[in-house]
Amino acid sequence: MGYVQEARENHVKKKVEEALRSKMKQKALKECDQYTSKYAQCSAGRTISIVWQCRKQAKELNNCLHQYTNDAVLEEMKKEYMLQQEGKETARV
Repeated sequence: MGYVQEARENHVKKKVEEALRSKMKQKALKECDQYTSKYAQCSAGRTISIVWQCRKQAKELNNCLHQYTNDAVLEEMKKEYMLQQEGKETARV
C-alpha cells in the first residue's frame, strides 16, 4: 500500500483528531496513575529542587505516558474510528 493511499485512508477531520488525542491522553493518565501519584508525592513541598530530586519519578511517568501517547496509538485510534464510521454508513444504507 502506498503512502498517499494510506494517508487518505487514515484521514480524519481536525476536530475528530483533537477529540481522539484528548481521549488518548485521558487513557494514558488513567493507565499511568501510579506513576503520577509517585511524582506528585515527590514534588510536594518542593520548588526548584523538583528537577533533580524527582528525576527518577519524572522519567518513569514520561516512559509510561509515552506508551499510550504516541503516533502509532493515534493512528490505531484513527483506524478504529474510520471502521466505526464505515459501519454506521453501511447500516444506514
